[in-house]
Amino acid sequence: MDLQSLAIILQGALSPNPSERKAAEDSLNQFQYAPQHLVRLLQIIVEGNCDMAVRQVASISFKNFIAKNWAPHDPGEQSKILPDDKEVVRQNILNFIAQVPPLLRAQLGECLKTIIHADYPEQWPTLLHWVKHNLQDQQVYGALFVLRILSRKYEFKSDEERIPVNHIVEETFPHLLNIFNRLVQIVNPSIEVADLIKLICKIFWSSIYLEVPKQLFDPNVFNAWMILFLNILERPVPVEGQPADPELRKSWGWWKVKKWTVHILTAFILDNKAFAQMFQKNYAGKILECHLNLLNVIRTGGYLPDRVINLILQYLSNSIPKSNMYSQLQPKLDVVLFEIIFPLMCFSDNDQRLWDEDPHEYVRKGYDIIEDLYSPRTAAMDFVSELVRKRGKDNLQKFLLFIVEVFKRYDEAVAEYKPYRQKDGALLAIGALCDKLKQTEPYKSELERMLVQHVFPEFSSPVAHLRAKAAWVAGQYAHINFSDPNNFRRALHSVVAGMRDPELPVRVDSVFALRSFVEACNDLGEIRPILPQLLDEFFKLMNEVENEDLVFTLETIVDKFGEEMAPYALGLCQNLAAAFWKCMNTAEADEEGDDPGALAAVGCLRAISTILESVSRLPHLFVHIEPTLLPIMCRMLTTDGQEVFEEVLEIVSYMTFFSPTISLEMWSLWPLMMEALADWAIDFFPNILVPLDNYISRSTAHFLTCKDPDYQQSLWNMISSVMGDKNLEDGDIEPAPKLIQVVFQNCRGQVDHWVEPYLRITVERLRRAEKPYLKCLLIEVVADALYYNASLTLNILQKLNVATEVFNLWFQMLQQTKKSGARANFKREHDKKVCCLGLTSLLPLPADQLPGEALERVFKSALDLLVAYKDQVAEAAKEEEEEGEDDDDMGNFQTDDEDDDADSDKDMGVDEDG
Repeated sequence: MDLQSLAIILQGALSPNPSERKAAEDSLNQFQYAPQHLVRLLQIIVEGNCDMAVRQVASISFKNFIAKNWAPHDPGEQSKILPDDKEVVRQNILNFIAQVPPLLRAQLGECLKTIIHADYPEQWPTLLHWVKHNLQDQQVYGALFVLRILSRKYEFKSDEERIPVNHIVEETFPHLLNIFNRLVQIVNPSIEVADLIKLICKIFWSSIYLEVPKQLFDPNVFNAWMILFLNILERPVPVEGQPADPELRKSWGWWKVKKWTVHILTAFILDNKAFAQMFQKNYAGKILECHLNLLNVIRTGGYLPDRVINLILQYLSNSIPKSNMYSQLQPKLDVVLFEIIFPLMCFSDNDQRLWDEDPHEYVRKGYDIIEDLYSPRTAAMDFVSELVRKRGKDNLQKFLLFIVEVFKRYDEAVAEYKPYRQKDGALLAIGALCDKLKQTEPYKSELERMLVQHVFPEFSSPVAHLRAKAAWVAGQYAHINFSDPNNFRRALHSVVAGMRDPELPVRVDSVFALRSFVEACNDLGEIRPILPQLLDEFFKLMNEVENEDLVFTLETIVDKFGEEMAPYALGLCQNLAAAFWKCMNTAEADEEGDDPGALAAVGCLRAISTILESVSRLPHLFVHIEPTLLPIMCRMLTTDGQEVFEEVLEIVSYMTFFSPTISLEMWSLWPLMMEALADWAIDFFPNILVPLDNYISRSTAHFLTCKDPDYQQSLWNMISSVMGDKNLEDGDIEPAPKLIQVVFQNCRGQVDHWVEPYLRITVERLRRAEKPYLKCLLIEVVADALYYNASLTLNILQKLNVATEVFNLWFQMLQQTKKSGARANFKREHDKKVCCLGLTSLLPLPADQLPGEALERVFKSALDLLVAYKDQVAEAAKEEEEEGEDDDDMGNFQTDDEDDDADSDKDMGVDEDG
């Protein structure tokens, strides 16, 4: 297809007419693999005379095609792009990267990222040479843009994967240094200069992120860089051109340069290797001085972006433990602490604006750990915590006297002049220091009085943010020993009342605080009467806010009340299921993939599991709960549920284990799990093992008699595929022999025709097995087959000519010991029991099947095992008595571990009376 025809089709993709748009998209799909199609798309992207909208469509099509097809996903797969076309793209994309408008450059940058990650250095050895050449030429911006993408390939790599970084640094850093030098000397630099410096900073950051390159260990080289970074750090940001809008201002080029410079210098102080010593000795003090000067700007009402403040405070926090830097900080510490740090902890105009305009966003930001990385307030709290932890002798009392003074001014002021925001900051400080105060006298003894005097009154404050802060602080101190139980009761009831507050953030903080009170509550009689109302308020809030911390509170309540939750179990599951679907819908709609709904969805499923566990001794409830959970299980056992697969499998495990019987609807999940396992879910095999075991052991008749689908055949197909796959490691296939054991244990006398095929693949895998634990499991398959039918099994082993080989290996493994004298194999009670049952099943066989010499070996091994088993059971009983712990009804849900010496018999084991 020629260029003009392609441009017309791309124009059609912009049509407001759906049929024309569909026809254009179909044409693009039809020709996408044609020779030179990719090259022509690139030609249109860089063609300045072409319509901008068409160029944009071409760039998106180009990016999507490269992302999908440049590097084959499977090792043996052929690339769908011709080598010649790839070569033309590689040769031309670099030259145009700086020339196209920013909108198109972003798309080409994504393409370059894909190509560099796939091709450099093997298929694109000339790339670094191009970068190096153009750093010395007129295409400096293009070279820096490409070098940034190249350096990011190795940003998170470590050890051997990071080796190419040294070569890249060696070839490019001298040129970067020259460019950087020239740029900082420009008088009245433009915003374009800021863009170039920002790219240099980003390249430098990617190169030092995990490990400082060896070239920077040269003091002269490092000093040359540090002079430039200090220059940027010290020079004021140009006033001219700064956007008035705070959101736009923080993204402005010169503030970005400042941010990246502070980011790099903070990384150096965090480095704890030999390199950091050189940095601290020669530069750390000067940087601390610059940082204090920068912070002084906000003290006098000036502007600093939040991220810059956060990074500077991180630097200060990391200076506290270092004696020389703390000495430098000390003379200015009072100013920093009381005039910069504390005001950052106080409720602000921005907080009030967000609270009023978007309370949901206020809540999200307050509980988002990603936001904490950028938050000046979080960094201020961390600074105070580090100061009292490392330098508490000098500072704890001083800081608390300041806080007490804030409380005093607040109490003495009349209502209209009360410093509400300072009181908020003081409460935040008290909450942040709770761990220190709870273990330090004399403060420890005064905590209850402090709560009663300064926190409890704010539960009824006319100022909403103080009501929220009171709930939060109360939650921080819920676990202290209250000398007056009425004070605990008062705090608990105030927090519960806060769940009905008209302001959303107050309700949310109250729910989170409630979790601590439920954990700390020794007398559940305090909560029991209000439980229905409490759950009602809880679900009202869940309908408003998607947050996994909310679900943690519910889990805590369910955990604490156990079987008492039975009357609410169905309603809870219905509410959580509804919340789950809502969370999934918002997560799917969120293209960025960072919506809190995804985490909250996981929390909903985990809470459902907690509820099922709490009512596990009331099997009749599971029949009523099943219809609510079935749609979740059906949908989320497909590829749609990859993010929540583990949590859904846990629910399936509970439903198949505790329900009085396994319904046909629950059996419909079997094919979904098999399909997932064959396709993408091999990492979840241990989780899938649990419900499969339950199906076979608890609904054996259906497993044996159903032919549509044929579950026996389905199981064989899966197990034979997994055990025959030479690409799977020993650890990956451990659940497979366990499932064979489950079949032999539960289907005695009913699966004779499966004994030979299962034994054949077991022996074949045994010959390749390396891990001792897998060898044990495979031998136990033989043991279970003997227990199933000793005569049949022995005949099959002899028919396969492996009987001597298998028994010799078995006896050898039974005799192996560690240096300590402990048994090297068959370490769990269950292992010994299965081996015993297998070996003793041989004893009744006639002499022509089991000669006298073999009988003697079998008898001696069985006797040794029985003695070891008896001793281990006695030891376990003694330990259990000492610990006073009960066995978990779902012991068989635990996955086995190679070093798990004393696992329960219930762990995929034989019935007690077997």
